[in-house]
Amino acid sequence: MMSCVLGIDIGSAFSKGIIMCDQKIVGSYITPSGGNYKLTADRVREELLSKAGLSSKDIIYTVATGYGAKNVTFADDVITDISCHSRGIFYLFPSVRTIVDVGDLFSKAFRINERGNSLTFLLSGKCAGGCARVLQVIARVLQIKVDEIGELSLRSRKRIDFNTGCAVFAETEAVSRIAEGASKEDLLAGIHRALAAQINSLVERVGVERDYALVGGGARDIGLIKALEEITGFNIVVPEDPHMTAALGAAIIAGGKFKSA
Repeated sequence: MMSCVLGIDIGSAFSKGIIMCDQKIVGSYITPSGGNYKLTADRVREELLSKAGLSSKDIIYTVATGYGAKNVTFADDVITDISCHSRGIFYLFPSVRTIVDVGDLFSKAFRINERGNSLTFLLSGKCAGGCARVLQVIARVLQIKVDEIGELSLRSRKRIDFNTGCAVFAETEAVSRIAEGASKEDLLAGIHRALAAQINSLVERVGVERDYALVGGGARDIGLIKALEEITGFNIVVPEDPHMTAALGAAIIAGGKFKSA
């Protein structure tokens, strides 16, 4: 009989879930979090069970993480997203020691040891200029989809340097630059550079130890990845599904919790 566990990450913007049976991923799901985290958590579980052909009775342990984790009423345990990202990345890339999570509300930088346990971490300030929210703000100003901005920024020939790291002022500055005739490509390259500089400052305070991985929704932006690589001089490790690593780590921890119970 298979031993199946569930990891669920209720983020401020998106909620993700992963089911693992006998330490293998058998189902994953992502959906916008919406305003009711409890209902979203229930929907994530239902979709995952349906995909995997399982019932709730088949899940022997559930770990919840993320911004709305306390709303997951069916969870057996709640674990910090930093611990979950750490375990998820360690499962995928055992050589990684420095991780940056570029989330919707905050960016987090943390270091892990050779066992995948977090050692130290720092959180970005409240200003959205240091997280993925600024990318959404600029995409709205330019009237393009967030998913398009990474590739578009790589076409830049003359990057626009932003004078601020604040999302509100960046929006105002972007509008002014467009009025002056700046291209979307050059403007996006500039905002990626500004965000990368803020992230790099956070990482330097934590202390960089290679290998270096990027996770979270912002890690799906190739323009941000390239900007960070230019600043750091490192090749940055990015999982195939960087927004799913906390859910993956939660599932891995769930498996360990059941074994130790």
